[in-house]
Amino acid sequence: MGYGRAVSATESVNALGPAPETGSGPRGVPRQDPRLHGAITLGIIAITFATVRPLGVEGRGLVVVALLVVNSLALMARHLSETRLPSRAAFVWLTGGVVAAAALIGVGRSGPGYLFAYFLVGHIGYRLPLKQALSLAALCSLLCGAVLYFRLGPGHEQLTWTLGLTTGIPVVAGILSRSRQRAVEAMVQSAESAERAARAEAQAAVLTERSRIARDVHDVLAHSLAGINMQLELADALIDTGDLEKVREANNKAHSMVKESLKQAQWTVHALREDALPLLESLTAMAESSGHRDVLTVTGTVRELPTKVTQNLLRIAQEALTNAGRHAPGGDVGVELTFDDATTTLKVRNTPATREVTGGVGSGMGLIGMRERVALLGGTLTAGPITEGPEAGGWQVEAVIPG
Repeated sequence: MGYGRAVSATESVNALGPAPETGSGPRGVPRQDPRLHGAITLGIIAITFATVRPLGVEGRGLVVVALLVVNSLALMARHLSETRLPSRAAFVWLTGGVVAAAALIGVGRSGPGYLFAYFLVGHIGYRLPLKQALSLAALCSLLCGAVLYFRLGPGHEQLTWTLGLTTGIPVVAGILSRSRQRAVEAMVQSAESAERAARAEAQAAVLTERSRIARDVHDVLAHSLAGINMQLELADALIDTGDLEKVREANNKAHSMVKESLKQAQWTVHALREDALPLLESLTAMAESSGHRDVLTVTGTVRELPTKVTQNLLRIAQEALTNAGRHAPGGDVGVELTFDDATTTLKVRNTPATREVTGGVGSGMGLIGMRERVALLGGTLTAGPITEGPEAGGWQVEAVIPG
C-alpha cells in the first residue's frame, strides 16, 4: 500500500562536491513516486466522505464531519518530512489519529471509515521506532475491536469485531518498508563513501606521481646543467690564459655533454613511461658520461629487478654522480652494486676534490629526492663524509633496497 513517505533525492544524499566526469549526477535513494502517495491519500479521503454517514451540520452528523476532517488531516500529515515533524510530535499526531479513526468507526453508521485506521497504522510502522509502532498498532486493534465488539456505534451489525483487530496488521508492512528503505540508504551511503575514498586515493596517486616526475626532471637537469656549467666556466677561465687548445677542448667537452644531456632526457622519458631500462649498462653509461670509466663493481648474483626499483636506483646514481662532479671535481669515483639474498645495495663513493670547486652550492633537493625515492621502495639511504681509509675526506651515498 506504499506507507513510506516520498522524499526528493537531494534530501537523502550528502553533498559530494562536483560530479565525476562520467556525467552522472548525485545518486538518490530510490523511493516511490510522491504523486502516487498523494493520489492514494486523496482517494481514501474522497471515498470516506462519499460513503460515511451520517453527515450534517448538527448532532451526530456534525461529529462525523469533524472526525472525517481530523482523520483526513492525520492521513495527509504522513507526507510531511521527518525534519519538519520530529519523532515525538509524530508519535503524538499518530496516537491522536488512531483514536480519531476508532471514534469514526463508532460514530459513523456506514462507510469504510476503517480505511483511515489501516493506512495510519501502516505509516506508524514506517515512521516510528519498532517499540512505539507495535504499541500504537496494538492500541488501534484494541480500540477498533472494542468499538465493534460492544456495538458502540449504529449500523455495525454487519461488521464483525475481528475486523477491528485486523487494523493493527498493516504495521508489519510499514516496518518492512522502513527496513528496506534503510537498507537501500545504507547501500547508497556506503557507495558514496567508497567513491569519496576512491577520489582521495586517486588524488594522492596524482600527487605522488607529480613528485616522482619533479624528482626525475630535477635529477636530469642537475646532472646535465652542472657538468655543462663547469666546462663553460673552465673555458671562460682559460680564455684569459690565451691557451686556445685547452679552450677548444673545454668547449668540445661542453658540446659532448649537451649531447649526453639529450640522452639523459631520453632516459627520463623512458622512466616516466615505466619502460624497463638495463641497470648495469645504464650505470656504466652514466658513469662514463660523468668522465669516469671502468668504475662499476658488481658483487653477488645479478638478477632482474622490478622496473620501479631499476628506475629509482638509476636516478639515485645519477644524482650522486652529479653531486660528486659538482663538489669534488677531479676526484676519483667508485660505483658498487651488490646483490644479496634479500637486498640490493647501490654505493657511490668519491675521493676529495683535486681541482678548485666552481660548481656552486647545491639546492639540497638532490639528497631529499634520493631519500624520498628510497623511502618509496621501503629501503634506507645513508649519505655522509668518509672518515677513514684512503678515501678519507670524500663522500659516500649508500642505498639499500629490499628485494
